[in-house]
Amino acid sequence: MKILVRLPNWLGDMVMSVGFMHQLPHFFPGAQVSVIAKKGIHDLLNFFPKAEHQFVFSKDEFKGINGLMKFGNRIKKTGSFDLFFCLPDSFSAAIMGWATGAEKRIGYKKEFRQVLLTESFTKPGNLHRAEQYVRLVEMHTDKKAESINVSLNHQFRKGNHIVVNINSEASSRRLTVPKAVELLNALRNSIDEKILLIGAPKEKEFVDSVLSLLPDCSNIESVAGRTSLGQLSEILATAKLMLSTDSGPAHLANALGTHTIVLFGAGNENITAPYNKDLRTIIRLGKLSCEPCQKNVCVRFETPQCLEQLDTTRIIETVKLHID
Repeated sequence: MKILVRLPNWLGDMVMSVGFMHQLPHFFPGAQVSVIAKKGIHDLLNFFPKAEHQFVFSKDEFKGINGLMKFGNRIKKTGSFDLFFCLPDSFSAAIMGWATGAEKRIGYKKEFRQVLLTESFTKPGNLHRAEQYVRLVEMHTDKKAESINVSLNHQFRKGNHIVVNINSEASSRRLTVPKAVELLNALRNSIDEKILLIGAPKEKEFVDSVLSLLPDCSNIESVAGRTSLGQLSEILATAKLMLSTDSGPAHLANALGTHTIVLFGAGNENITAPYNKDLRTIIRLGKLSCEPCQKNVCVRFETPQCLEQLDTTRIIETVKLHID
């Protein structure tokens, strides 16, 4: 059997999908598995179970519906596939799957894309996203999964630094500048380990603005905008600890085996927290009637008070507990 999997487009979601990939040998022993990953996060495949083919999709190269069809047809020329699992919920991902010519195309119902799928299911609510991915193959096979394993394979050794991520795609999940300055200053004064700040190229300006306001930057270094995904993975895997907002790097660190303390503002930790509970600590304010919301921008306050009001002393004590 030949299986093709369209992996999710966002870093955190792609990390959570590794649980699905680890399950495939259980459901389809001896199957040949290939994957499609979005350019920009495809380097994460180096830490995934081995695949027969790794197809990398670039929206810049394959634009619009014609581009999706062209990309799918290119895959079709490499051979026929028995199954196509569509993990993203987008219509475009279903178009791509249809263009590959896979005999059976399986995914969740959304945006009327079921017309392009041979099997479509209603997505179960109140399940962690990693479990939603696995549930898809359970419904297709009518067979139960083994224990879900959201871990990335690597051979890095632990170092003596901690990683801090103050960023997020959504402003409702991102620390404000004053809160980030307060937290980093308290952290620097409380631990001996080197502190590495991470961030994507577009987040570098924000990280730099926080650093410029710190009264003392000794023992703190920013690598924001200076790392590839592979380099970031090594930094996270070798860290003693990760302190982060709800973001893709938090999922990445957790799956690489680093204990991750996650500061939750918007977002539901029951669905989108890093999956490995023994390697995570969730800190939430839990005092506002609007918690948790699913908004990317705070609609109640000028700045997200669910993050602003977090007790810095509590955060520092939690960090020290997991370092010692």
